[in-house]
Amino acid sequence: MYDLVIRNATIVDGTGTPAFSGDLAIKDGKIAAIGAIVLSGAREIDAAGKLLTPGWVDVHSHMDGQATWDPLCSPAANHGITTLVMGNCGVGFAPCEPNDAAHDRLIAVMEDVEDIPGSALHEGVKWNWESFPEYLDAVEAMPRAIDIGAQVPHCAVRTYVMGDRGTHNEKATPADIEHMASLVKDGIAAGALGFTTSRTELHTTRENEAMPGTYADEQELLGIGRAIGEIGKGIFGLVSDWDNWEEEMDWMKRLSIENQCQINFVLFFREEEDWDRALKQLDFCRTANRDGAQLIPHVGARPVNILLSWDGTINPFSFHANYGPLSIMSHEDRLAELRKPALRAAILAENPPVLDDNFMDTIITGYDKLYPLGDPPNYEPGPEDSIAACAERAGISPQAFCYDLMMENDGKGVVYFPCFGYDANDLSRQVALLEEDNTVLSLADTGAHCGVLCDASVPTQMLSYYVRDRERGHRLKLEDVVKMQTYDTARCVGLKDRGALQVGMKADLNLIDFDQLQLKVPHITFDLPAGGRRMFQGAQGYVATIVSGQIIMEHGKPTGAAPGKLIRGSQPAPPGLA
Repeated sequence: MYDLVIRNATIVDGTGTPAFSGDLAIKDGKIAAIGAIVLSGAREIDAAGKLLTPGWVDVHSHMDGQATWDPLCSPAANHGITTLVMGNCGVGFAPCEPNDAAHDRLIAVMEDVEDIPGSALHEGVKWNWESFPEYLDAVEAMPRAIDIGAQVPHCAVRTYVMGDRGTHNEKATPADIEHMASLVKDGIAAGALGFTTSRTELHTTRENEAMPGTYADEQELLGIGRAIGEIGKGIFGLVSDWDNWEEEMDWMKRLSIENQCQINFVLFFREEEDWDRALKQLDFCRTANRDGAQLIPHVGARPVNILLSWDGTINPFSFHANYGPLSIMSHEDRLAELRKPALRAAILAENPPVLDDNFMDTIITGYDKLYPLGDPPNYEPGPEDSIAACAERAGISPQAFCYDLMMENDGKGVVYFPCFGYDANDLSRQVALLEEDNTVLSLADTGAHCGVLCDASVPTQMLSYYVRDRERGHRLKLEDVVKMQTYDTARCVGLKDRGALQVGMKADLNLIDFDQLQLKVPHITFDLPAGGRRMFQGAQGYVATIVSGQIIMEHGKPTGAAPGKLIRGSQPAPPGLA
């Protein structure tokens, strides 16, 4: 007898092959049989009319803190994610000296760079570790619903080794580099999937300094890269502004070839001119990989975006004098004030401040670039959908339209601002990158940017929108989209034991009502430790999410099952599978 048999499903197996009808059986956490199954299961599910896919593998999360207290890593499990990889962008919590000052320093970086409430981290993170291997032990000790993989973060390593010199981005000495490299080797030997760093000035601290490691020179980066080569496993990951992209990609190519290691990098673009650079980077990767490198561009399904709301980190009225006192109020008190006609009139009568910053000034006055997110959420609006256009049709000012929009849903209305990568006014560039053979779907930032973002919902959007509902461009094939976020993502971080529905593979699955699959409207909630704030977005249409053969979510509700594990290092494919 099998543990679980799912019958009559439309199976999309993750390999890109056409969907087919059949049954799937699970035994001891693995896929035991696929096809017309005669034997019964201890539990059976009739999946007629439903899709059966592998569980989603999210390779770009910032759950480094939340994974130590939240077994579901919410909202990951709400969107069918069964494996999360954290430690991205060079930020994390280990290694760390065992004192309050060191703890506060890493929390401050995570709060400033990734917009995770410091109060939640101070209360939720227990700091029962110093070294990175000890951190892995602490993560492993907590029961959890989904699998977690970790990477060694450059920021923490550099700060641990260099102290204030590392924090202020001073040049590392040869002894510093040797020490850092040894810590990275220890972390990977203990089970880290790799090492990550950040080279973008978008990642700044409250002192307006770039986060530690941003300006690390080639000697430091190649020294750490050699550590990966010496241990013979582990991935090197980075995010960059790409101001000197040819120089950066040259050392990445050399690092990869000399150390026979894979480099996962964020292919990031902001403005129109950056698009041409991104295409040149793809060409560089094709040539470099033919020469023996392993350069893997990670791309997003959405433009870089933020969600503006009264309860969020920022909204279009945040810098208005009459709004200022409201910013520190509770949701209830703020909403009571915002409902007062006199205050509304006073805020709308103000001349918006000019901050001489294109990004911030767009949030305050750029209503042709701000959009109602809508229900269901629309992440591909056109110019006619902008707040400016909506206000003109309504015969009111954009400011008034925006104010009233955010007052909807009991003051939880959301404004969508696609801030980088949306110059084409559609998702055509995101689609072009997703369809490249060498790219990997990534950048959900699950667990981060809590006051302005919930891109953990991307896997749901990939199926419900890109495959089923898209009207502003061609749709993607179901089989291709499933492969993008299962087989491809799993393999880009060395996990060959999952991501496909094949006999012997880990039984991580999603059972989906494709017709009903839909994103819910995001909203701010205060459910992190210490009442910390985050933008939460749910979904409907997930019949069941299964990890290692156990149902962890059923019809959108957690079952209490905790089969999830810490993944220690790359995982080989079952015998006979690639």
